[in-house]
Amino acid sequence: METLSFLSEDQIRAVQEQFGTPAFVYDQKTLEAQAQKALSFPNAYGLTARYAMKACPAAAVIRILNRAGLHIDASSGYEALRAMRAGVPAKEIQITAQQLPDNLQDLISQGVLFNACSLHQLASYGRLFPGNEVSVRINPGLGSGHSNRTNVGGPSSSFGIWHEYLQQVLATAAEHDLRITGLHSHIGSGSDPEVWQRCARLTLEVAAQLPDIERVSMGGGFKVGRMAGEVSTDLQEAGQPVTGEFERFAQEHGRKLHLEVEPGTFFVANAGALVCSIIDVVDTGVEGNRFIKVDSGMTEVLRPSMYGAQHPIVVVPAEPEARGQGEYLVAGHCCESGDILTPAPD
Repeated sequence: METLSFLSEDQIRAVQEQFGTPAFVYDQKTLEAQAQKALSFPNAYGLTARYAMKACPAAAVIRILNRAGLHIDASSGYEALRAMRAGVPAKEIQITAQQLPDNLQDLISQGVLFNACSLHQLASYGRLFPGNEVSVRINPGLGSGHSNRTNVGGPSSSFGIWHEYLQQVLATAAEHDLRITGLHSHIGSGSDPEVWQRCARLTLEVAAQLPDIERVSMGGGFKVGRMAGEVSTDLQEAGQPVTGEFERFAQEHGRKLHLEVEPGTFFVANAGALVCSIIDVVDTGVEGNRFIKVDSGMTEVLRPSMYGAQHPIVVVPAEPEARGQGEYLVAGHCCESGDILTPAPD
């Protein structure tokens, strides 16, 4: 049985009455507590923790996490602009995007950092900013996640420059007089410390061939337990073997590299609640199912439809009274068969 986390039943009724539904509510204390966990990630020679703001681009959330000490990972030029409008200094924002922003020149001129995710992006950046510093994202050939849909590393992923193309990276950088000072990899939503250690080792093997590297980002994707019984990643446990790899690299190559991590969902998954209203209850007969329909759905929470992910759902009665129990599927308000908020567990 799922329970309410940071809101009381009376607070939920007040939100519905004052703001209407659907409405998102966030808990500042949870956001700040999660930020401190990330900022305490084990490291050998310094740490920058970024918030992957695609997880929740609400301006208030961005401001809270930035004030707590987090920098920003933006997955588009639009996100970078949104972060700046929320008060984040440009120099604390790095763009790591599938699509090269149309406004890249303006963003870079203001101090935003850029992480090239393909050879095409690296060459395009070089033509626009010859002689500049740049970071590159590589695909180390390793992925991690609970399914292929959350796996962003390995041969099935389009993210990053395939690790075997390093010589082309070096040639492109030389052609445009670029200094590659940042190296980035991100393997997916997993939590196995051994996998993180392997990824760190593979990434640092690439760093060894890039003489100007100063900082290495291991990405994010830390697993977050949402449902009762699910376990979240212990960042201290995940980070210790990564620290060991950075220390080993320093001993072998004489370079002490700055570590970066960039979780997203880790900060907000259990810090937010979506308050919605029941609009109908239907069934498909004695042998069928019973459905609760709500005034929200995949338009606000896409993970159940996209990934088959489960989220805790608590029914709050309109009046504080005892109610019976029963089995229902919760359906969203979209005219799509996949708009189900209670998918079967994997």
